[in-house]
Amino acid sequence: MSVSVRFVEGPIADEATRDCSSIECGARLVFDGIVREMEDGRRIHAIDYEAYRPMADRELERLARETARRFPIHAIEVIHSVGKVEVGRCSFRLVLRSAHRQEALAAAAHFIDSMKRDVPIWKHPRGSE
Repeated sequence: MSVSVRFVEGPIADEATRDCSSIECGARLVFDGIVREMEDGRRIHAIDYEAYRPMADRELERLARETARRFPIHAIEVIHSVGKVEVGRCSFRLVLRSAHRQEALAAAAHFIDSMKRDVPIWKHPRGSE
């Protein structure tokens, strides 16, 4: 089982994802969270992400390991932005490897819902006006 959790400053680059290939895995699920133009009914140009890093690091790691124990996945990689991320850019990436797609899809839904609820990461939209 491979678990990787990290924060990056600003948007996540396409090449930021590590190769976690395995001949046991028939599924590689990549979920990218993209900053959208509308946030709470207003047009924005960016979001500033803030995290209470000691707790956020610990909670993301705990959640990744808990997800790996709960679902039959072989690898989980989590990358989250801090700082400014412009509209259209990636602020969150989750990569899961599993034998079959169903496990990866269920694990992704669980991880994302739990992260939004439990991890101290805040977003501060920047309006375009």
